[in-house]
Amino acid sequence: MSKNIDVHVGGSFDDAAKRFIDAWQRAEAGQPVSEEHLTFVDWEVFAHTMTAKRLELLRHLRGNPQASIAALAKSLNRDYRRVHDDVDILSRAGLIERDADGLHADYAEIRTVIAL
Repeated sequence: MSKNIDVHVGGSFDDAAKRFIDAWQRAEAGQPVSEEHLTFVDWEVFAHTMTAKRLELLRHLRGNPQASIAALAKSLNRDYRRVHDDVDILSRAGLIERDADGLHADYAEIRTVIAL
């Protein structure tokens, strides 16, 4: 299932609360609400999480779900340990799903908003 996620970098708790309240009000009004948001506290945390290699991994995994980290590492021609670390970080961030079928990244688009 393809979906999108909005990634927010920086901003305040009030910004996140406004997004929540807006979604709540739309749901109460009977509008369908199906959106995902991921917030990073600042640029440094985002940059540490979303490296070029991890973005490459997400792009690959989106089109090529894998049964295991070993299979993913092999398909990327990368070291198992590094791929394992990347999958762990991206999973904890909510960008990779791990289930009985293996590893998959179902996002068609990751939209990023960077607060100045």
